[in-house]
Amino acid sequence: MSQTADTRDERAGRPILIHDPTLRDGHHAVRHDLGREQLRAYAEAADAAGVPVVEVGHGNGLGASSLQVGQARLSDDEMLSTVREALSSSRLGVFMLPGWGTVRDLNKALSHGTDLVRIGTHCTEGDLAERHLGYLRDAGVEAHGVLLMSHMASPGRLAEECARLVGFGATGVGILDSSGHYLPADVTERVAAIRAAVDVPVMFHGHNNLGMAVANSIAAAEAGADILDACARGFGAGAGNTQLEVLVPVLERLGFRTGIDLYRLLDAADVAGRTLMPAPPTIDSISIVSGLAGVFSGFKNRVLDVSEREGVDPRDVFFELGRLQAVAGQEDLIVDVALTLRRSAGGTGSSISTNERGASRV
Repeated sequence: MSQTADTRDERAGRPILIHDPTLRDGHHAVRHDLGREQLRAYAEAADAAGVPVVEVGHGNGLGASSLQVGQARLSDDEMLSTVREALSSSRLGVFMLPGWGTVRDLNKALSHGTDLVRIGTHCTEGDLAERHLGYLRDAGVEAHGVLLMSHMASPGRLAEECARLVGFGATGVGILDSSGHYLPADVTERVAAIRAAVDVPVMFHGHNNLGMAVANSIAAAEAGADILDACARGFGAGAGNTQLEVLVPVLERLGFRTGIDLYRLLDAADVAGRTLMPAPPTIDSISIVSGLAGVFSGFKNRVLDVSEREGVDPRDVFFELGRLQAVAGQEDLIVDVALTLRRSAGGTGSSISTNERGASRV
């Protein structure tokens, strides 16, 4: 038997859990402005397709609606109640970043029948999740610890952080390619290291800044990931997320099992295309630069706004933010960087070198 056939046999029937953050990560793409009917329409369609987990909330998670990162049209309570009512078989998921969200926000989410909570931290700061994961563990709630901006840490460090998250009470762990910076080999190395370090489900969340989201997600699955994130039409921050209606049939063709109805999934993607977004995400010039620089995809709209106001090149802003290793929650740095560039180049040039522009930060 060929090596390819052996690999296919190993995959045959292996389940992959699809986690759908269309109604959370997608908020970044429309400045957190989704309304009740939009949430309800997509949630009902995803539920009909058999999507296992539907996540909802402000793009930055529970408690994050604010002037700093954008005010959502609906409150967390309104979003949760709307989607909960629309789901009959899919589980309801939420995301929270400590510092934006609190135990009080978790309790609100649980009161709406939330089934799965993700606590996110920067990739080297898993300690920040200890209190919340412990609280959820004691409450008997399924809780995952996930590491953002994971390209900023080595495979070994990510594995160590994930093992600590399990010690804090996480029933699943994983990494987010928050800036769409990875290539498949990068994902394989990191997921394999995490898989070897923990005995709970491992997840991967991809962004498509360099056009690698589906390929990276497949690499994650083949390296042992049990959970993959994907959004309808790729709806999400920057160039968008892994495209759900593409990923699922590719996984099935490779021999993995998702349990999702293809035609109804395609119908759900059509609903998303009609009702959630003015246009599907595209890999534009700014998204490519964001991925190369390793900068959080959710910064895109803010960088564009500030760069236009200050008369600087947004590409230079992204590369400088990458050099500074800016992370989600540091939106104030965008203004500082733009002002510095304007002062140093008069708004007409750049202080960023060619080497810095092309540097890889994996």
